[in-house]
Amino acid sequence: MLTSRFPSDWLHRGVRPRDPRGRAAPTAMASPAVSPDSSSHEALSSVHSAPACSPTSDSENLSPDELELLAKLEEQNRLLEADSKSMRSMNGSRRNSGSSLVSSSSASSNLSHLEEDTWILWGRIVNEWDEWRKKKEKLLKELIRKGIPHHFRAIVWQLLCSATDMPVKNQYSELLKMSSPCEKLIRRDIARTYPEHEFFKGQDSLGQEVLFNVMKAYSLVDREVGYCQGSAFIVGLLLMQMPEEEAFCVFVRLMQEYRLRELFKPSMAELGLCIYQFEYMLQEQLPELNIHFRSQSFLTSMYASSWFLTLFLTTFPLPVATRIFDIFMYEGLEIVFRVGMALLQFNQAELVQLDMEGMSQYFQKVIPHQFDSCPDKLILRAFQVKYNPKKMKRLEKEYAAIKNKEMEEQIEIKVRWVKCWHPGAGQVTRAQEAEENYIIKRELAVVKQRCTSATENLQRAQTTIRQLQDQQGNPRFSEEFVTHLETELEQSRLRESETLGALKEMQDKVLDMEKRNSLLPDEDNVVRLQEELQALALREAEAVKSLTELQQQVKDLSDSWQVGTRTPGAPLPHLGPPSRCLGPSWMPGSPPGHLDPLSPHLGPLTAT
Repeated sequence: MLTSRFPSDWLHRGVRPRDPRGRAAPTAMASPAVSPDSSSHEALSSVHSAPACSPTSDSENLSPDELELLAKLEEQNRLLEADSKSMRSMNGSRRNSGSSLVSSSSASSNLSHLEEDTWILWGRIVNEWDEWRKKKEKLLKELIRKGIPHHFRAIVWQLLCSATDMPVKNQYSELLKMSSPCEKLIRRDIARTYPEHEFFKGQDSLGQEVLFNVMKAYSLVDREVGYCQGSAFIVGLLLMQMPEEEAFCVFVRLMQEYRLRELFKPSMAELGLCIYQFEYMLQEQLPELNIHFRSQSFLTSMYASSWFLTLFLTTFPLPVATRIFDIFMYEGLEIVFRVGMALLQFNQAELVQLDMEGMSQYFQKVIPHQFDSCPDKLILRAFQVKYNPKKMKRLEKEYAAIKNKEMEEQIEIKVRWVKCWHPGAGQVTRAQEAEENYIIKRELAVVKQRCTSATENLQRAQTTIRQLQDQQGNPRFSEEFVTHLETELEQSRLRESETLGALKEMQDKVLDMEKRNSLLPDEDNVVRLQEELQALALREAEAVKSLTELQQQVKDLSDSWQVGTRTPGAPLPHLGPPSRCLGPSWMPGSPPGHLDPLSPHLGPLTAT
């Protein structure tokens, strides 16, 4: 739903937007660009859907006016719930419509008062932010868990992460004039970010343009991280709430202070830590489900990686995901662990009945829409999950120790390898020498076999040439013979390409074996192997020469055959020259840079 845009410095200029009843609100709100909530009714009802925020909470820090306001909110909430129950009861028993109209009018009146009280409360929170953050932290936490009204999200998010006055904001316009090495990647992924949302739908839309600007600017500010696809969903959500300059500042603060930068580094070491910690929680709190996952080889990273990288923005619809993001802005990544574990608790009975493929489909199609109408149910269960920050710190140290040990082992293996194969080391054992000799002999046998196969291919090609020469005097051939001839030529070219590829591969292996052989002791068997290699190289050169001559003969014969078989009014078949592409070929439909190593390129048979 689109909402009006207000200047970002409203708090300092004293701008006062109108509340839902048309009166001036006690404070102004930030400028949301696009709201992810389905309606203001949903946002407001979510704020007061649970009784966790009591007027007596943190009462020692509240003034009498604030206590009175909170009590009024709770009373209006109770009246609204009572009216809703009354309406359902009357509709079920089909009483007269007059009672229903009275009840509906009462509910509408209570909702209107509720909206007004919500604006007053959050307006006071924004105006007295420092006091609420220091002295009324517990009450503020409860209100945020119930959901920030979408009109206030922009300014509250900026206040929560201290992004209101950041020096980097002044650099934003200059960053947009610069060029980033990540621009192509960003352009490629923009269309995949909220593709169904109106703000980002369509190529060159306003949403896609500002998203590109913010992602490009950050890739220039933090060149180590550059760009990661998952971060675009977070920036997209910010752009739904605020202008691009403010969204850029909030994103920079999130990357610096909320562990997101470590998550999006190329190594993604922080993601590995989060998966390790989540697996421990799963093993401790849901052992039966953990055993089932292991038996089906259903790794935690297969379903939980996107939770941490996108903060559930690619898992749930935006109204639910935004509620989780509200809490993340105040409590950090802890909410991701809690919500993830709550999801598994809700669905444990169904998951243990499914195999690996069934669980994958369940996570993709069923879980995302379980809480569309009741996000408070998920939030309530999430805060019932056992989460121990001290244990998480201990797991972090354990994971770091494991990674350090793995790195030390890799370094030790690399050092041993260098020592074994360094020319001056002199520590190659006799057993290693014998093993190397055996490997060389085996590779030589393979080379000989491939050379024999290449020779047979040459003989078959020569036979085909002789047949063509014998039949060259006959100017007319049957269609069957022409088709057979084209097939033979195509197969010959295929065999030729494969032979050339095999010969080149063998050349590389022979050179490599010669280098490695020079490191071995000068014994009789090594000398004999070198002689065999030299003889093989000579045979290889002769084979290449024969192939060259054969190709020329095939070309000449093809040209003469075309002239001999030409009939009036009939097109001449043209046989393209054989390809000499020895490397892998690019397959149509493959992404740029992708090579198919199993498909040698053949010259096409075309008719001119």
